[in-house]
Amino acid sequence: MDKSITYVPQGGVCSRSIAVCVRDGKVERVVFEGGCHGNTQGIASLIRGMEVGEAIARLRGIDCKGKGTSCPDQLAKALEKIRSEKPEE
Repeated sequence: MDKSITYVPQGGVCSRSIAVCVRDGKVERVVFEGGCHGNTQGIASLIRGMEVGEAIARLRGIDCKGKGTSCPDQLAKALEKIRSEKPEE
């Protein structure tokens, strides 16, 4: 089953939005708008095909410049949100 969201990051990170698509419990696609392009592109590539729970565990809590969050941490939050949503009937 496919689930997709566009998540608006919180906490003053550089990315303005994160589009996430999950298929059958695995990350299929991630596209950041804004942020450090090379880093966000690298993160998106590294977690492609990864189980959602594994991606969350690896990304949650990463801090950027003492903000208490980061683009990877916000991606974990987006994945948590997509995982918690009930499937449409």
